[in-house]
Amino acid sequence: MGIGRAGRGLAVGAGVVVCLLIVGQVLGYPILLGFVETGSMEPEIPAGDGFVAIPTAVSDDPEPGDVVVFDARDIQGGGLTTHRIVDETGAGYVTRGDANPFTDQDGGEPPVTDEQIHATAWQVDGQVVTIPHLGTVSATISRWVDGVNGAATGALGVRNGVGSSGGAAVLFVLSVLWYGVETLRDRRRTTTQSRFASDESSPIDPRYLCAGFALLVVVAGAGAMIVPGGTQHYDLVSAEFDSDDPTVVRQGTTAETTYRVENDGLVPVVAYVDGGDHVQAGSERVTVGPRSATDVALAISAPDQTGYYPTAVTEQRYLRLLPSPVLDALHGVHPVVAQLAILATLGGGTYGLARVLWRRVDASPRAGGQARTERSRRRPNRR
Repeated sequence: MGIGRAGRGLAVGAGVVVCLLIVGQVLGYPILLGFVETGSMEPEIPAGDGFVAIPTAVSDDPEPGDVVVFDARDIQGGGLTTHRIVDETGAGYVTRGDANPFTDQDGGEPPVTDEQIHATAWQVDGQVVTIPHLGTVSATISRWVDGVNGAATGALGVRNGVGSSGGAAVLFVLSVLWYGVETLRDRRRTTTQSRFASDESSPIDPRYLCAGFALLVVVAGAGAMIVPGGTQHYDLVSAEFDSDDPTVVRQGTTAETTYRVENDGLVPVVAYVDGGDHVQAGSERVTVGPRSATDVALAISAPDQTGYYPTAVTEQRYLRLLPSPVLDALHGVHPVVAQLAILATLGGGTYGLARVLWRRVDASPRAGGQARTERSRRRPNRR
């Protein structure tokens, strides 16, 4: 019995980890897993296959030969792209898909900077470690989330859902409904079979059900932090004239503009805004309440020499579940560390609360009177 339970626990744990990794990739931030949708990296990575993505925080500096996941600006309209670094210049990295006849930069993509690179594919003996069909599974989940979100927004009569965290909100609502349905179903089963079945004899182990509920809440929390944040890239133009465009600044001068941090959710968020080269954020950390927005002042300085200068503004967002000093310290280590700490707090708290509620429901007097059952167990048999 002990070995069986241990095996089930390991299987469930592995399933939870895999689900978290896949959904993390669906949310568009490859922390641990990545995949390719096209054949540009064949035969190294076939279309639809996944790979282990090592975050830049723990990987070595990128170099020619590495396969990296970067935030492209022009390739297929921009977005996450997985290509190989083939050269390094003073302006950035030169990248190319293994199956492509020319580099991305030959096709108009600017050189890739360190800020654009999110992860490096894990290689063993020079070969990328692939996971067959991971991309296909991830794309299916993504389409399902988009479909549910679209149906929900259509029913609510709003445009574009509930904002950039719409998918996460849908997952959270579904997790609550799923938990309630499963709780009612389990209570009915226990009524017809044994009202006082222990955790070990219950048709559905409460620990697994609570863990599943916590997992879905964690996924929703990850989406609320990861999806709205990220890096926005700009082309700063140092010009010989004044302009109303905040990215076109007279050479040698500084222009003022704002960056808006929006919170479409119901939980307050803390956002850290960091400017790239030539951009200075007036406030590094801002707190945004539910269903509100805050503007952060930006100072954009144009170099003395005219020309185009790539720059960026990076926003890291966290649910306000930890004290500010703790969050500052964790963010200072790395944004992923802060996000994992918040998700651990959220998941652990949700699991604990679900277990407490489950025990109260199971011990409710309306369940049939546990005291009478205990007395009947102690009553001696009469012959």
